[in-house]
Parts: sequence; C-alpha cells; structure tokens
Amino acid sequence: MDRLSAAAARRLALAAQGFDRAHPPVVGARQLSATVDRLQVLQLDSVSVFARSHYLPLFARLGAYDQGALDRMLFSRGGRYTEYWAHEAAIIRREDWPLWHFKREALRERFTRTRPWVRENAALMSWLLAELADKGPMTVAEVEHDATVRRGPWWGWSDVKEGLEYLFAFGDVVSGGRRGFSRVYALPEQVGLGALHEVVVPREEAVRELVLRSVRALGVGTIDDIADYHRLKIAPTTQALRELVEAGAVEQVAVEGWERGGRTLPAFRVPGTRIPRRIEATALLSPFDPVVWFRDRALRMFGFHYRIEIYTSAPKRQYGYYSLPVLIDDALPGRIDLKSDRAAGVLRVQSAWVEPGASAGAMAERVAPALRAAAAWQGLGDVVVADRGDAAAAVRAALERC
Repeated sequence: MDRLSAAAARRLALAAQGFDRAHPPVVGARQLSATVDRLQVLQLDSVSVFARSHYLPLFARLGAYDQGALDRMLFSRGGRYTEYWAHEAAIIRREDWPLWHFKREALRERFTRTRPWVRENAALMSWLLAELADKGPMTVAEVEHDATVRRGPWWGWSDVKEGLEYLFAFGDVVSGGRRGFSRVYALPEQVGLGALHEVVVPREEAVRELVLRSVRALGVGTIDDIADYHRLKIAPTTQALRELVEAGAVEQVAVEGWERGGRTLPAFRVPGTRIPRRIEATALLSPFDPVVWFRDRALRMFGFHYRIEIYTSAPKRQYGYYSLPVLIDDALPGRIDLKSDRAAGVLRVQSAWVEPGASAGAMAERVAPALRAAAAWQGLGDVVVADRGDAAAAVRAALERC
C-alpha cells in the first residue's frame, strides 16, 4: 500500500480540484463548462452578501469571468445542466440525471412513509402537477398566484412551496431554469428530460459510478469524504469502494496524520494520478467550495477549523457573517469576511484573520491582489478594510501597496 505525506495529499487534492494551473487569459464557455464538469456538482445557495456561492468556485479556479454567461449556461431551459439534490441543492449535468433515479425513489418512499404532510396533501400535489401541465413551467410565486385566484384559499402559500419541493425531490417536477434566483418548476418532458427520466440505473451501479467520480474529484479521500461528496450513505459507499478496488479502478493508500482513535483511516485515490511538485494558487473560497464544504476534511487536511457563521447571532460570531477561507498554495492560512457594498461601490473587508503559526504579512501580500481582482470582477471600486481581525492592518497595508 502506498503512503502519502500530508503535503502530497494536499497537492493531490488541490490538483484534482483544478488548482494546479494558472488562470486562463480568457474565460469563455469552454473553460466554465470544463470546470463545472470537473467539480461534478456546483452547490447553490441564496446568500449573496459578497457574490452568490455558485459563482465563487469558478472565480477561485479561473479568475474573472462573465457571471451572466455562467447563468445562461447553467439555467437555460433545455441546456446542458439541471439541478438536483446531488450534494445539497446543486447543478449537475443533464446526462447524469439517470444516476439519481435511486435517490429520487428512496426519497419518495421515505417521505411518503415518515412525513404525514405528503400523505395528507396528495390532492394538492396532484393539482400542482396538473397546473404545470396546463400552464407550463412556473415559479413558486406564479403557482401561488394561480392557487389563490383559481382555487380560492384552499392551500397556504407555504403549502404550494412545500409541495413543489417534495415533487422536485421525487423527480416528478424538475428545474426549468431560474428567474433571478427563483427556481422555475417544470415537468420533465417540458424541458427535454422526459427520455432521461425514464432511464433506470440500478442503485448499486449508480452508487459505484458516483463513488468513482467522488474519488476523482477529491484526488484522495477517506470513506467519509467520498460519501459526503454526493451525500451517499457510508455502507453503500464502502461496498462500492471494495468493488472499485477489486476492479483496479481505485486503490487504497495511507496518508500521514489521517487518523482516528489512534488508527490510520483508509484513504483512496485513482491509480496513477499525478501529484504535482507544488501548487501555486491564491484564492478566496466559498463556504460551499468542495475544498472546504466537508468541515472534518478541511480540519484533517489543512488543520483549518471552519464553521460558517451566517446562522450565528452577531455577538457570538468569531470571524464574521460570510468569512471566506483564503487558499495560498497548498495551505489555508487565514479567512476574510467580505461584503459587496454596491450602494457605496466598494468591496468591504469586514474582518481579516490569520491562522495560528501563519504570517499575517505574508498572507496579506498574496491576498491583496486577489481582493483587488474580486472587487473589479464584481464591478466595485476600492477595497475598504475594517479594523477587525488580527490580519486587518496587514491586509490594509498590502492593499495600499497593491
């Protein structure tokens, strides 16, 4: 069994995520599509205090690009991509829709059995399907309007939203794109998913394929890491890994320091994967970037304890509302809380922090150009640094020199 140093594992993981190459001089549809495909899933989130989460992983890997072009690529009706619960709510390739048949049916069985709302609102859910069949793709607000005008106050607006979300989980309703950030709900056949919706990939085969894709996307990972990438259960992930190892598609390795309870955690990679000698990158990572979205892995791999504080009351926040990990080469030496102040036309650094043992000055010199680039990408002017955090003064000074 091969043994990897902790540093080699970090470089392998970051290369698998696309941080082993310089930003391209021009970012077009080909670069955007290739990056989304490399990640496998692009998590969606409604918070937009700096920029919406799905924009940030591509900015981190490619540099500045046209956000409108990405939206058109991801959310165009009948385009190459669609949405499903492939991690959390996430973008996936349309061609991968059949891989999620097993999850859609599992959710249908579990929610029908365990959630009385689903059983008690069968009439509403049937009406929602009929409404979409009659009117075509609609947002929640448009369906709610019809529910009030055409049917009277039989169901609350929240019931309409809940019903559509259950139908989305079951695959009876799919994404027909987005208007603003509101999902457009559609029947599969209305957006060209009808034929793919009928394809049934057996659960074991689908899980095995998703596990293999997770290993490729992670570079190297434990069973927990691999299961988390597509939110699979541990037992079927473990079985799939056994089969993939037997087939020679995946190999088990040991990684320095990856232990639990005094025992080395089994880790897995694709055989023959190249480990770069160095990673040269500077990036601001979304809280939902695959590099850090599984917090146990971020701690094990980078020694970085990360918790998003959006849902923490302001007096209890340690680092800030939307604190972004700072990637420099193969380390996470700090975090910066950003806010796009569009009224003032500036990017606000609400706080800046350096990790224990890291140099605030060295981090600041590397991150200052990235902050200038982020401001320009968002159409903002200056970068304004607040007096909060043990790296704030260093970041402000570096920006003055940048």
